Amino acid sequence: MTDHEDDKPLEYPIDGTLDLHMFSARETREVVLEYIAACLSRRIHSLRIVHGKGRGVKRRIVQSVLAAHPDVAHFYHEGGSGGSWGATVVNLREP
Repeated sequence: MTDHEDDKPLEYPIDGTLDLHMFSARETREVVLEYIAACLSRRIHSLRIVHGKGRGVKRRIVQSVLAAHPDVAHFYHEGGSGGSWGATVVNLREP
């Protein structure tokens, strides 16, 4: 992942929660794919992707990536913790 301003690699914590607010819609697909790969390498199989509510552009991109990804067991919109439609919970397949 790179920072928009100076193209230096961006250090992002790999802890199972990805907040996409700091990324543009056009970066969303690549960022989600990289984050899934990083989580799998760390044996993190439960993810929360925060895409925001807005017009739903990032949500649709996230859902299309997840629906096509072979390591995604299932995903759903988060509810009950204040995230509502602004976040998606993802369960990755365990080896």
